[in-house]
Amino acid sequence: MQIDVRLFATLRQLAGWSKQTLELPAGATLDDALAAIDARFPALTISQRTFYAAVNQEYAKGDQVLRDGDEVAIFPPVSGGSDSATAQVRGGAMKRFEITTQPLSLDAVARRVTRPDCGAITTFAGIVRGETSTESGVRGTDFLNYEAYTEMAEAMLARIGDEIMAQWPKVAAVSILHRVGRLEIGEPSVVIAVATPHRGDGCFEACQYAIERLKAIVPIWKEENWADGQVWVEGPRQPELAAAYARRNT
Repeated sequence: MQIDVRLFATLRQLAGWSKQTLELPAGATLDDALAAIDARFPALTISQRTFYAAVNQEYAKGDQVLRDGDEVAIFPPVSGGSDSATAQVRGGAMKRFEITTQPLSLDAVARRVTRPDCGAITTFAGIVRGETSTESGVRGTDFLNYEAYTEMAEAMLARIGDEIMAQWPKVAAVSILHRVGRLEIGEPSVVIAVATPHRGDGCFEACQYAIERLKAIVPIWKEENWADGQVWVEGPRQPELAAAYARRNT
């Protein structure tokens, strides 16, 4: 059988490719696929790395049996569905959970959750800073480059929206937009909006929850760029994903 293998961020850069087709025997597991990738592409040094793997855009365990045509994605820890996934804006459908290359604004994300039954909208923007904290101190950042596993990232953003609406039942609408590509200092990389009937209905707490969850589970990575080089920022392994396939560098 054949599976499609996709790499992201540091792994993509090391390999020099983002997608390959891999032949495997029928009944092969995710562990088998990763062993084959490790043998075929030793430059990836997979056996020495901390990484996650997903099958068909879902975090997966190593013993998951693969099927012909499956997509296996391998990526470092992130750096940081239904009707609820779209909004009706001026007569047309607009995605509430989106990875985009276009500039972001708080006004635009707020419009995606505006409703006649809601009197409160809380917004959050994550802005590209001009400084980066490193082990040797603070240094100036020229720009950031963001990369995402777009299909899986949008599904995870929608899942965060569902979690929010389950935890805060009075939340009527959520929208999370994240930009990818090159971002300059001062530009928003992520914007979030939460709409509730009243300001005391959980909109502030839900907005904070959204950004914390995004940093934990959504497959988006950033590359810090300086005058003398660049580095991909990889976050710590998330304890909640321990049940998913992950391998820690020992």
